Amino acid sequence: MTMSDPIADMLTRIRNANTAKHDTVDVPASKMKIAIADILVNEGYIAKYDLIEEGKFKTIHITLKYGADKNEKIITGLKKISKPGLRIYVNKEQLPKVLGGLGVAILSTNQGVITDKDARRLQVGGEVLAFVW
Repeated sequence: MTMSDPIADMLTRIRNANTAKHDTVDVPASKMKIAIADILVNEGYIAKYDLIEEGKFKTIHITLKYGADKNEKIITGLKKISKPGLRIYVNKEQLPKVLGGLGVAILSTNQGVITDKDARRLQVGGEVLAFVW
């Protein structure tokens, strides 16, 4: 079965695993998903991710991050913005701020998949993929 929105599936798997207080979650891999996982590691929302090759298929093994105990979540919110039925594009003047700059917006630009802070620095716009806070 083909999936209509694999990015939303990845974010939902992370959100569900975080809510259920799991240590890890597995997601089918793609270049876009690896770039998003890389941003989540760099911004401190997840501990790490590993790329596991199972024959022809690749899987991203994401290790979630919690506070002092598992009741203290690092990722409090994860929201997909641009959907297959309604793509959301912004130019460099309209770049969103998540929770007044406390969260991160993930954008797909001609410079690659980057955060809203990097997009402001590079003076580029693009498709708003997700908000993380």
